[in-house]
Amino acid sequence: MDVREFLRGIGSAAPAFVYLFCPSKSPRAKEPSFDPFLAEEAIDRFVQTHIDPAIKDLAYAAYYADEADPAEIVLEAQSVPFLAERRVILVRNAERYLVETAAGPLLDYIEAPVDTAVLLLLASRVDKRTRFYKLCEKVGQIVECPQLTEREVAQWVREKVASLGKTIEPVAVQAIVSRTGTHLSDVSNAVALLSNFVGNQPAIREEDVRAACADVAEEEVWALTDAIAGSDMGAALSALRRLIELGKAEDELMGIINWLLRSAYAVAVADQQEPKLSPFVAKKVTPLAGKLGLKKLRDAFSLCNETHYMMRSTGVNASLALELLVVKLAAPIQRRHPS
Repeated sequence: MDVREFLRGIGSAAPAFVYLFCPSKSPRAKEPSFDPFLAEEAIDRFVQTHIDPAIKDLAYAAYYADEADPAEIVLEAQSVPFLAERRVILVRNAERYLVETAAGPLLDYIEAPVDTAVLLLLASRVDKRTRFYKLCEKVGQIVECPQLTEREVAQWVREKVASLGKTIEPVAVQAIVSRTGTHLSDVSNAVALLSNFVGNQPAIREEDVRAACADVAEEEVWALTDAIAGSDMGAALSALRRLIELGKAEDELMGIINWLLRSAYAVAVADQQEPKLSPFVAKKVTPLAGKLGLKKLRDAFSLCNETHYMMRSTGVNASLALELLVVKLAAPIQRRHPS
Protein backbone atom coordinates (compact mmCIF):
# COMPACT_ATOMS: atom_id res chain seq x y z
CA MET A 1 0.00 0.00 0.00
CA ASP A 2 1.25 3.46 -0.89
CA VAL A 3 1.25 6.00 1.93
CA ARG A 4 -1.12 8.29 0.02
CA GLU A 5 -3.61 5.44 -0.26
CA PHE A 6 -3.17 4.87 3.48
CA LEU A 7 -3.87 8.55 4.18
CA ARG A 8 -7.06 8.49 2.12
CA GLY A 9 -8.31 5.42 3.96
CA ILE A 10 -7.71 6.53 7.55
CA GLY A 11 -10.95 6.30 9.52
CA SER A 12 -12.91 4.55 6.78
CA ALA A 13 -12.43 1.05 8.23
CA ALA A 14 -11.16 -0.69 11.34
CA PRO A 15 -7.37 -0.39 11.50
CA ALA A 16 -4.98 -3.32 11.14
CA PHE A 17 -3.10 -4.48 14.21
CA VAL A 18 0.36 -3.82 12.70
CA TYR A 19 1.62 -1.28 10.16
CA LEU A 20 5.16 -1.05 8.79
CA PHE A 21 6.03 2.32 7.23
CA CYS A 22 9.07 1.84 5.04
CA PRO A 23 10.88 2.76 1.79
CA SER A 24 9.61 1.80 -1.64
CA LYS A 25 11.63 0.49 -4.56
CA SER A 26 10.23 0.94 -8.04
CA PRO A 27 11.28 -1.58 -10.73
CA ARG A 28 13.39 1.05 -12.52
CA ALA A 29 15.07 2.52 -9.45
CA LYS A 30 18.54 1.43 -8.35
CA GLU A 31 17.86 2.15 -4.68
CA PRO A 32 14.70 2.29 -2.55
CA SER A 33 13.38 5.79 -1.95
CA PHE A 34 11.96 7.00 1.33
CA ASP A 35 10.44 10.26 2.51
CA PRO A 36 10.15 10.17 6.32
CA PHE A 37 8.00 13.31 6.24
CA LEU A 38 5.24 11.40 4.43
CA ALA A 39 5.47 8.59 6.96
CA GLU A 40 5.33 10.98 9.92
CA GLU A 41 2.40 12.86 8.34
CA ALA A 42 0.50 9.58 7.94
CA ILE A 43 1.29 8.51 11.51
CA ASP A 44 0.18 11.88 12.92
CA ARG A 45 -3.09 11.70 10.99
CA PHE A 46 -3.70 8.13 12.17
CA VAL A 47 -3.10 9.04 15.82
CA GLN A 48 -5.33 12.13 15.58
CA THR A 49 -8.12 10.01 14.07
CA HIS A 50 -7.99 7.06 16.43
CA ILE A 51 -6.92 8.62 19.75
CA ASP A 52 -8.96 11.17 21.68
CA PRO A 53 -6.56 14.04 22.52
CA ALA A 54 -8.01 14.18 26.04
CA ILE A 55 -6.69 10.69 26.83
CA LYS A 56 -3.64 10.60 24.56
CA ASP A 57 -1.27 10.12 27.50
CA LEU A 58 -3.23 6.99 28.46
CA ALA A 59 -3.66 5.46 25.01
CA TYR A 60 -0.57 6.41 23.02
CA ALA A 61 3.13 5.63 23.49
CA ALA A 62 6.19 6.26 21.29
CA TYR A 63 9.53 4.47 21.41
CA TYR A 64 12.85 4.34 19.55
CA ALA A 65 13.83 0.77 18.68
CA ASP A 66 17.51 1.42 19.34
CA GLU A 67 16.76 2.64 22.87
CA ALA A 68 13.75 0.66 24.13
CA ASP A 69 13.65 -2.92 25.34
CA PRO A 70 11.38 -4.91 22.98
CA ALA A 71 9.83 -6.59 26.01
CA GLU A 72 8.73 -3.17 27.29
CA ILE A 73 7.04 -2.42 23.96
CA VAL A 74 5.24 -5.78 24.03
CA LEU A 75 4.07 -5.16 27.59
CA GLU A 76 2.71 -1.74 26.56
CA ALA A 77 0.84 -3.27 23.62
CA GLN A 78 -0.63 -6.08 25.73
CA SER A 79 -1.84 -3.75 28.49
CA VAL A 80 -5.60 -3.31 28.53
CA PRO A 81 -6.44 0.20 27.28
CA PHE A 82 -8.02 2.58 29.78
CA LEU A 83 -10.93 4.75 28.59
CA ALA A 84 -10.06 3.89 24.98
CA GLU A 85 -11.01 1.21 22.46
CA ARG A 86 -7.38 0.54 21.63
CA ARG A 87 -3.83 1.62 22.33
CA VAL A 88 -1.55 2.99 19.62
CA ILE A 89 2.17 2.28 19.95
CA LEU A 90 4.69 3.92 17.63
CA VAL A 91 8.21 2.52 17.26
CA ARG A 92 10.70 4.60 15.26
CA ASN A 93 14.02 3.26 13.90
CA ALA A 94 12.36 -0.13 13.48
CA GLU A 95 14.97 -1.13 10.89
CA ARG A 96 16.82 -2.41 13.95
CA TYR A 97 14.45 -5.38 13.98
CA LEU A 98 15.76 -6.60 10.64
CA VAL A 99 18.30 -8.36 12.88
CA GLU A 100 16.18 -11.02 14.54
CA THR A 101 18.13 -11.08 17.79
CA ALA A 102 17.47 -7.35 18.27
CA ALA A 103 13.71 -7.83 18.00
CA GLY A 104 13.45 -10.36 20.81
CA PRO A 105 9.85 -11.01 21.91
CA LEU A 106 8.49 -8.36 19.56
CA LEU A 107 8.53 -10.77 16.63
CA ASP A 108 6.40 -13.25 18.55
CA TYR A 109 4.00 -10.40 19.38
CA ILE A 110 3.74 -9.32 15.72
CA GLU A 111 2.93 -12.92 14.80
CA ALA A 112 -0.01 -12.92 17.26
CA PRO A 113 -0.93 -9.30 18.14
CA VAL A 114 -3.71 -8.40 20.56
CA ASP A 115 -6.86 -6.82 19.17
CA THR A 116 -6.77 -3.87 21.58
CA ALA A 117 -3.59 -2.28 20.19
CA VAL A 118 -2.22 -0.94 16.93
CA LEU A 119 1.54 -1.16 16.44
CA LEU A 120 3.03 1.45 14.08
CA LEU A 121 6.59 0.60 12.98
CA LEU A 122 8.68 3.20 11.15
CA ALA A 123 11.76 1.87 9.33
CA SER A 124 14.13 3.81 7.07
CA ARG A 125 15.21 0.59 5.33
CA VAL A 126 13.80 -2.91 4.94
CA ASP A 127 14.83 -6.34 3.79
CA LYS A 128 11.93 -8.38 2.46
CA ARG A 129 13.79 -11.62 3.21
CA THR A 130 13.73 -11.10 6.98
CA ARG A 131 11.26 -12.62 9.40
CA PHE A 132 10.41 -9.12 10.63
CA TYR A 133 9.25 -7.93 7.20
CA LYS A 134 7.45 -11.18 6.36
CA LEU A 135 5.50 -11.12 9.62
CA CYS A 136 4.48 -7.48 9.16
CA GLU A 137 3.32 -8.30 5.64
CA LYS A 138 1.44 -11.42 6.75
CA VAL A 139 -0.26 -10.06 9.86
CA GLY A 140 -0.53 -6.34 9.14
CA GLN A 141 0.01 -3.90 6.30
CA ILE A 142 3.12 -2.60 4.60
CA VAL A 143 2.86 1.15 3.93
CA GLU A 144 5.47 2.27 1.41
CA CYS A 145 6.56 5.91 1.70
CA PRO A 146 8.52 6.78 -1.45
CA GLN A 147 10.00 10.17 -2.21
CA LEU A 148 7.60 11.99 -4.51
CA THR A 149 8.39 13.08 -8.04
CA GLU A 150 8.47 16.80 -8.88
CA ARG A 151 4.99 16.52 -10.37
CA GLU A 152 3.66 14.82 -7.23
CA VAL A 153 5.35 17.39 -4.98
CA ALA A 154 3.72 20.17 -7.00
CA GLN A 155 0.32 18.54 -6.44
CA TRP A 156 1.12 18.18 -2.72
CA VAL A 157 1.91 21.91 -2.56
CA ARG A 158 -1.38 22.82 -4.22
CA GLU A 159 -3.34 20.62 -1.81
CA LYS A 160 -1.46 21.93 1.21
CA VAL A 161 -2.02 25.56 0.21
CA ALA A 162 -5.71 24.84 -0.42
CA SER A 163 -6.01 23.33 3.08
CA LEU A 164 -4.74 26.67 4.41
CA GLY A 165 -7.58 28.47 2.63
CA LYS A 166 -5.40 30.03 -0.05
CA THR A 167 -4.69 29.69 -3.76
CA ILE A 168 -1.31 29.61 -5.45
CA GLU A 169 -0.17 30.54 -8.96
CA PRO A 170 1.19 27.65 -11.07
CA VAL A 171 4.48 29.53 -11.52
CA ALA A 172 4.69 29.95 -7.75
CA VAL A 173 4.32 26.18 -7.28
CA GLN A 174 7.18 25.56 -9.69
CA ALA A 175 9.27 28.21 -7.96
CA ILE A 176 8.81 26.40 -4.64
CA VAL A 177 9.81 23.04 -6.09
CA SER A 178 12.84 24.46 -7.87
CA ARG A 179 14.05 26.13 -4.66
CA THR A 180 13.39 23.29 -2.22
CA GLY A 181 13.71 20.08 -4.23
CA THR A 182 11.46 17.09 -3.62
CA HIS A 183 12.10 16.39 0.08
CA LEU A 184 8.76 17.16 1.69
CA SER A 185 10.25 18.39 4.96
CA ASP A 186 11.89 21.25 3.05
CA VAL A 187 8.78 21.82 0.91
CA SER A 188 6.53 21.90 3.99
CA ASN A 189 8.82 24.40 5.68
CA ALA A 190 8.67 26.62 2.57
CA VAL A 191 4.84 26.48 2.50
CA ALA A 192 4.69 27.38 6.21
CA LEU A 193 7.01 30.33 5.64
CA LEU A 194 4.91 31.48 2.70
CA SER A 195 1.64 31.21 4.62
CA ASN A 196 3.00 33.40 7.40
CA PHE A 197 4.62 35.76 4.92
CA VAL A 198 1.44 36.51 2.95
CA GLY A 199 -0.76 36.72 6.06
CA ASN A 200 -4.38 37.41 5.10
CA GLN A 201 -3.53 37.69 1.42
CA PRO A 202 -5.67 34.99 -0.28
CA ALA A 203 -3.26 34.11 -3.09
CA ILE A 204 0.43 33.17 -3.14
CA ARG A 205 2.36 34.62 -6.06
CA GLU A 206 5.76 33.92 -7.55
CA GLU A 207 7.19 37.11 -6.05
CA ASP A 208 6.07 35.92 -2.60
CA VAL A 209 8.09 32.73 -3.09
CA ARG A 210 11.17 34.72 -4.06
CA ALA A 211 10.81 36.93 -0.99
CA ALA A 212 9.79 34.39 1.66
CA CYS A 213 11.65 31.22 0.76
CA ALA A 214 14.98 32.95 1.09
CA ASP A 215 14.25 33.34 4.81
CA VAL A 216 15.65 29.92 5.64
CA ALA A 217 19.13 30.99 4.56
CA GLU A 218 19.04 34.48 6.03
CA GLU A 219 22.07 35.63 7.97
CA GLU A 220 20.16 35.84 11.26
CA VAL A 221 18.92 32.25 10.97
CA TRP A 222 22.47 31.01 10.55
CA ALA A 223 23.60 33.30 13.36
CA LEU A 224 21.02 31.58 15.56
CA THR A 225 22.26 28.16 14.39
CA ASP A 226 25.90 29.02 15.09
CA ALA A 227 25.06 30.43 18.53
CA ILE A 228 23.15 27.30 19.56
CA ALA A 229 25.95 25.08 18.25
CA GLY A 230 28.51 27.17 20.13
CA SER A 231 26.49 27.13 23.39
CA ASP A 232 26.37 30.94 23.30
CA MET A 233 23.01 31.62 24.93
CA GLY A 234 23.40 35.40 24.76
CA ALA A 235 24.12 35.39 21.03
CA ALA A 236 21.29 32.91 20.43
CA LEU A 237 18.79 35.16 22.21
CA SER A 238 20.06 38.20 20.29
CA ALA A 239 19.63 36.40 16.97
CA LEU A 240 16.13 35.29 17.93
CA ARG A 241 15.13 38.81 18.94
CA ARG A 242 16.50 40.24 15.69
CA LEU A 243 14.39 37.75 13.76
CA ILE A 244 11.32 38.86 15.75
CA GLU A 245 12.18 42.48 15.00
CA LEU A 246 12.34 41.58 11.31
CA GLY A 247 8.68 40.60 11.56
CA LYS A 248 8.99 36.84 11.87
CA ALA A 249 5.86 35.35 13.45
CA GLU A 250 6.23 32.98 16.40
CA ASP A 251 4.86 30.02 14.43
CA GLU A 252 7.24 30.81 11.59
CA LEU A 253 10.18 30.89 14.00
CA MET A 254 9.03 27.60 15.48
CA GLY A 255 9.06 26.14 11.98
CA ILE A 256 12.56 27.48 11.32
CA ILE A 257 13.93 25.98 14.54
CA ASN A 258 12.30 22.64 13.74
CA TRP A 259 13.79 22.76 10.23
CA LEU A 260 17.25 23.45 11.63
CA LEU A 261 16.97 20.52 14.04
CA ARG A 262 15.65 18.17 11.34
CA SER A 263 18.52 19.18 9.08
CA ALA A 264 21.02 18.61 11.90
CA TYR A 265 19.43 15.21 12.54
CA ALA A 266 19.83 14.29 8.85
CA VAL A 267 23.54 15.10 9.16
CA ALA A 268 23.85 13.18 12.43
CA VAL A 269 22.31 9.96 11.08
CA ALA A 270 24.21 10.02 7.78
CA ASP A 271 26.37 6.89 7.76
CA GLN A 272 29.24 6.99 5.27
CA GLN A 273 27.12 8.89 2.78
CA GLU A 274 26.08 12.43 2.14
CA PRO A 275 22.89 13.51 3.95
CA LYS A 276 19.94 14.36 1.72
CA LEU A 277 20.46 18.10 2.09
CA SER A 278 22.05 20.73 -0.04
CA PRO A 279 25.82 20.89 0.64
CA PHE A 280 25.35 24.46 1.89
CA VAL A 281 22.73 23.53 4.49
CA ALA A 282 24.62 20.38 5.55
CA LYS A 283 27.77 22.40 6.18
CA LYS A 284 25.85 25.04 8.14
CA VAL A 285 24.13 22.58 10.50
CA THR A 286 27.06 20.18 10.99
CA PRO A 287 28.29 22.01 14.15
CA LEU A 288 24.76 21.83 15.57
CA ALA A 289 24.61 18.09 14.86
CA GLY A 290 28.02 17.68 16.48
CA LYS A 291 27.02 19.53 19.62
CA LEU A 292 23.72 17.77 20.26
CA GLY A 293 24.24 14.27 18.87
CA LEU A 294 21.39 11.87 18.16
CA LYS A 295 19.99 11.53 21.68
CA LYS A 296 19.99 15.26 22.42
CA LEU A 297 18.47 15.97 19.01
CA ARG A 298 15.59 13.65 19.85
CA ASP A 299 15.19 15.40 23.18
CA ALA A 300 15.22 18.70 21.27
CA PHE A 301 12.33 17.54 19.05
CA SER A 302 10.29 16.72 22.16
CA LEU A 303 11.17 20.10 23.65
CA CYS A 304 10.01 21.84 20.46
CA ASN A 305 6.73 19.92 20.50
CA GLU A 306 6.13 20.88 24.13
CA THR A 307 6.91 24.54 23.39
CA HIS A 308 4.61 24.58 20.37
CA TYR A 309 1.82 23.00 22.42
CA MET A 310 2.30 25.65 25.12
CA MET A 311 2.16 28.42 22.53
CA ARG A 312 -1.02 27.05 20.99
CA SER A 313 -2.92 25.79 24.04
CA THR A 314 -2.07 28.08 26.97
CA GLY A 315 -1.87 31.78 27.66
CA VAL A 316 1.92 31.77 27.72
CA ASN A 317 3.70 34.65 26.00
CA ALA A 318 4.87 33.08 22.72
CA SER A 319 8.04 35.20 22.48
CA LEU A 320 9.06 34.23 26.01
CA ALA A 321 8.35 30.56 25.25
CA LEU A 322 10.61 30.77 22.19
CA GLU A 323 13.33 32.48 24.22
CA LEU A 324 13.19 29.73 26.83
CA LEU A 325 13.39 27.10 24.07
CA VAL A 326 16.45 28.77 22.52
CA VAL A 327 18.16 29.08 25.92
CA LYS A 328 17.62 25.35 26.58
CA LEU A 329 18.90 24.40 23.12
CA ALA A 330 21.97 26.63 23.49
CA ALA A 331 22.81 25.49 27.02
CA PRO A 332 26.20 23.77 27.23
CA ILE A 333 26.02 19.99 27.11
CA GLN A 334 27.03 18.45 30.43
CA ARG A 335 29.45 15.65 29.69
CA ARG A 336 30.64 13.07 32.16
CA HIS A 337 34.35 13.02 32.97
CA PRO A 338 36.10 9.83 34.01
CA SER A 339 36.75 9.76 37.73
